[in-house]
Amino acid sequence: MSSELFRRYEENPILTAAKWPYTVNAVLNPGATRFGGETLLLVRVEDRTGLSHLSVARSADGLTNWIVEPDRSLLPKVDVESERFGIEDPRITLCGDEHLILYTGYSEVGPLVCLAATQDFRSYERRGVVMPPEDKDAALFPRPFDGRWALIHRPVAKAPAHGAHIWLSWSPDLRHWGDHTILLQARKGSWWDAHKVGLNPPPLLTSQGWLLLYHGVRVTAAGSIYRLGLALLDAERPDRVLARSTEWIFGPHAPYERAGDVSDVVFPCGWVLDDDGDTLFLYY
Repeated sequence: MSSELFRRYEENPILTAAKWPYTVNAVLNPGATRFGGETLLLVRVEDRTGLSHLSVARSADGLTNWIVEPDRSLLPKVDVESERFGIEDPRITLCGDEHLILYTGYSEVGPLVCLAATQDFRSYERRGVVMPPEDKDAALFPRPFDGRWALIHRPVAKAPAHGAHIWLSWSPDLRHWGDHTILLQARKGSWWDAHKVGLNPPPLLTSQGWLLLYHGVRVTAAGSIYRLGLALLDAERPDRVLARSTEWIFGPHAPYERAGDVSDVVFPCGWVLDDDGDTLFLYY
C-alpha cells in the first residue's frame, strides 16, 4: 500500500495532447473550479510553437467524459510584453460572482504574475501585471482580511544561493501591493524542499485553518525532483504558519510522472473539494 496521502486515479492520465481536438505538444498544470454544476479545468496547452495558452475542459464527475472547448480559451496577447512568450499555470479563486485567475505571463525578461477575471469562462477581463519578473506560482485567498486582499506568490532572487521562497503580499484593491513578507522559506541542505518552494493550488479553508499544498524542489546529480508538501495557516491571520510538512506527501512515481518534456515532476495548479466535504480531487 502506498504511504502517499493522495491516491492516483486508475485511469490516469485523464487528459493528454492526443485527446485534444487540435494539434498541440502537451496539456498540463490545470487550474480547477466548480462551475455550472461541473468541474471546470483551465488547462495550460503548449502549442508546437512552444507558446502556451489556457483552454477549458469540463466534466460532470471531474473524472471522465471531458469536453474540451477551444472557443473558451484565454489566449496570450503576444503584442504585449507581459505575454509575449505565452501564458501558463493558472490558479482560479472564486471571489463573489467573479472567478479571479492568477496566471504566469512570459516576457522577454522572465515570468511575471498576471490577473484576469471572468464570470462565464468565455470572456476574460485582463487586469494587468500584479508582480514583475521574476515571479510566479501565485494565488489569491477568496476573501479579504480586515479590508485587504492577500496574495501568495514566489519571487526569485537573482543570486541562486538565496533560494526561492513563498511570499505573502497585501493589497486594498488588487492593484497596489505591499507589506511583502516571506511566508514559507526553502529549507537548506538535503531536505526534499531545499532548493526552492512554490504554491500549487489556491489556499483551501478548513476547520483548522488555510491548507496550503506546495511544491519543493530537490536538485540531485540526475536533475531536479518536484514533490508536494502541506502547510497550515491561521484562518484569520494567514501570515501565521501553524504547521508544515517535514516529509513530502506526494511525488513522481508513475511512468507519466517520471518521463516527459520535464521528468520527475508532479505539479498541481487546482483542486476541488467534493460535495461530501471531505474528498479532494487534485489535478496535476
